[in-house]
Amino acid sequence: MSENSTNKISFSYLKNKFLGNFNNSNNTPLLDAMINYKNNPMTGFHIPGHNRGKGVNRKFLNLVGEDVLNIDTTDEFDNLGTLHPATGAVKEAQELAACAFNAKKTFFVTGGSTVANLALAFSLSAPNDEVLIARNCHRSVLTGLIISGAKVNWVIPKKLNDWAIFGNIDPCDIEEKLKKNRNIKLVWITNPTYEGVVSDIKKIAQICRKYKASLIVDEAHGCLWNFSSKLPNCALQSGADAVVHSLHKTGGAMTQASMLHLSKDSIFDEEKITHALKLLHTTSPSLILLTSLDSARANLESAKGKDMIQNAIDNALYFRQKAKNIENLCVLDDIVDIDVTKIFIKMKGLSGLQLEYILEHNYKIEVESASDEGILLLSNIGGTKDEFDYLLKSLEEISKSKYQMTQNDVKIMPLIDPEIVMNLREAYFAPKECVEKDEAIGRISSEVIALCPPGISILLPGEIIKKEHLPYLFNYETIEVIKE
Repeated sequence: MSENSTNKISFSYLKNKFLGNFNNSNNTPLLDAMINYKNNPMTGFHIPGHNRGKGVNRKFLNLVGEDVLNIDTTDEFDNLGTLHPATGAVKEAQELAACAFNAKKTFFVTGGSTVANLALAFSLSAPNDEVLIARNCHRSVLTGLIISGAKVNWVIPKKLNDWAIFGNIDPCDIEEKLKKNRNIKLVWITNPTYEGVVSDIKKIAQICRKYKASLIVDEAHGCLWNFSSKLPNCALQSGADAVVHSLHKTGGAMTQASMLHLSKDSIFDEEKITHALKLLHTTSPSLILLTSLDSARANLESAKGKDMIQNAIDNALYFRQKAKNIENLCVLDDIVDIDVTKIFIKMKGLSGLQLEYILEHNYKIEVESASDEGILLLSNIGGTKDEFDYLLKSLEEISKSKYQMTQNDVKIMPLIDPEIVMNLREAYFAPKECVEKDEAIGRISSEVIALCPPGISILLPGEIIKKEHLPYLFNYETIEVIKE
């Protein structure tokens, strides 16, 4: 080996070994490429047709600003790189993301975690493959399995009936299912739940390996976990084979911007997932969304980003402590393992929907969502202590007021064990008819019905419709059922 080659290898080795991710928060290849694109305009005769904002409605231009439209371009020009196949600055940004999340491979996704879930189902399961999924999965998981034709087995999370939400998944339930059905080769769970309840992924992953099953974790709401030891352990380091993160939910990226990761020990075929994403993605991915992923990753890795995460944790802990002093207010806390930045509360004498309405209309406070019992608040990386002080003051006023619980037939999330009699794909493509809601009892649903948020199905194809479902179908006059 020559002296020059030795020096070259030595430098690279030392850089990777001792610097690692140290400077990666300053390395934003896609963001830098987009800044260069904006600052060096060319005369364009290509898509998009608005030509850097010159061809849009003036009111829209005033709303979003010239800068946004200046960088609304496609992945074909100015050395920005392409998404499929990943090239140039896009490829570099994905590699940096993989490094940040300690993944073997990271894919950028511009259709939200929905497209990531669709691609995983499409590429990793085939007709009649046995898949074990949790009842509280996002509707996109069901859609993906309708596409693939896999046969679904169900595991039911614990139910927090006093809060009308699903809780964690018991690893023993996973083992029981895998022990009874050795044909199950893929397990797919959601962690954390929408309300922040955490399951023991490490133990579940060990059980999956014991029975030679792969594990996918829809960790859409847990993208901050990798960057703070004060948050739950992330699935990529707990034994999952593939993990989905919605960077737009809590990580600072723009809406629809997500990531799909393969763990370093993943047995999944990278090329199959790449091809599935290419089939399901738009051929015109938004460079703005892709750039926001590069930016969000760099921010979360940086010292400032870690301070933001710590601030979100501190604000959440501050709220939880102060909330104990508010009469009639309860916070979901000690009874389950939880991501503290997801704050689920309820107030005695009010439904969740009524509390949401009061906060919005009387105090100009918007919450993440409302359910039958309570409301979900997020302590975000952009939040402030002053905002939480105002929220606490508002809740204290509400607790002392004489609001009357209104009779409300609207329900959000049924904790009903599904009675499934047909395969998802078979039921979805079977001959169907529309019937009045009240006449649907006892019939087999042929559609996915889910409120978003949280996107958990009320009914799914192949499920028997029961009387207990009806209060949750308040937006539906008719339901699609299998034709008799």
